[in-house]
Amino acid sequence: MSRIVFFSIPAHGHTNPTLPVVAELVNKGHEVCYYSFMEFKDKIEIVGATFIPCDKFLPHISQEELNRKVGKDFAALIEMIVDTTISLDKKVCKELREFQPDCIVSDALCFWGKLLAKKLDIPYICSTTTFAFNQFTAKLMKRSLKEILRMITGMPRINKKMQLLRLQGYNVENFVAVVQNDNDTDTIVYTSKEFQPMVETFSDRYAFVGPSIRKTSCEQLERKSKKLIYISLGTILNQNQDFYRNCIKAFEDSQYDIVMSVGEKTEITSLGHLPPNFTVKNRVDQLLILQNADVFITHCGMNSVNESLYYGVPMVLYPLHSEQRIVAERVEELGAGVKLRRNKPKYLARTVADIIGNQTYEDNARKLSKTFQNAGGAVEAANVILRKIRMTNGAK
Repeated sequence: MSRIVFFSIPAHGHTNPTLPVVAELVNKGHEVCYYSFMEFKDKIEIVGATFIPCDKFLPHISQEELNRKVGKDFAALIEMIVDTTISLDKKVCKELREFQPDCIVSDALCFWGKLLAKKLDIPYICSTTTFAFNQFTAKLMKRSLKEILRMITGMPRINKKMQLLRLQGYNVENFVAVVQNDNDTDTIVYTSKEFQPMVETFSDRYAFVGPSIRKTSCEQLERKSKKLIYISLGTILNQNQDFYRNCIKAFEDSQYDIVMSVGEKTEITSLGHLPPNFTVKNRVDQLLILQNADVFITHCGMNSVNESLYYGVPMVLYPLHSEQRIVAERVEELGAGVKLRRNKPKYLARTVADIIGNQTYEDNARKLSKTFQNAGGAVEAANVILRKIRMTNGAK
């Protein structure tokens, strides 16, 4: 039996793909500890891991401010994560020395996991729930002028945090060394080689395992003969009443059935009268909906796009920040979706009609679906971790 430690940031899109992997490892008889946050406690314990809370070590920040920073102010987000690393240092170093894990698996943005593994000389695997990034693919990140200015003005604060990390015993060369993996780092990427941009620039230490999809029934929704359009802006930047109202105007007299997920903090009554062909909820079972959908109008979060392509559903692409724009551009490049030029009702209606009227979009989505379903998913991710442990133990 091996002992494995997971680390992640407090974000659904970074935690959810790891849970089927944890379940696979636990089912194989391995012991897993997961450092996370109370919001994810039940999810983590259900799959059999020992949950260890980190909430009190996260610098105090309101949910509103966190939502603003995620995807919009990368420098401020990095600064927050470095502060968390320093806060966790004494407690987690002590616990890891006692637990003696065979391997640490840490999210690509959860820098404290990577830094702790390096400091304590514990085998490390990076878990990447976005595209893999290196010096080549980083050039695809076409940040807005506002995002670039935030990065520039934030660099002095980040460099100061790097110095604090060095004083805590972390051997950090520079900011780039912390945020970017090299070709010698074992990395699990939750997409397929066919979907990853510039895949030829990555070494065989990158395992493209495809989406880690939780097991779900193939239940059919109660439907009429209409096409089903699913609309969601994800779990973070989803409080966009103007967008939801535009969707209502675009499809209120259409021949489509509409399922729209508006997030926990959006008051559904604030959207006004809902047409009879609309089902609007704060939360839905996205995997169930996608198994029945014909088109997905999405913010282009990596998890949402992965899940859509896994089930062969073409997309209307409405990215909200630079990382999501990269995902949207890749989907459009491979012919599985169309980027929404403007979010006004007539553009929404026209773009959906274009996708439904052209079979090529569904065909291309289904081609990518095959690559996703054949990549191995959670089972292959677990195998990557166990192979790393065997190789490390064999070398001792």
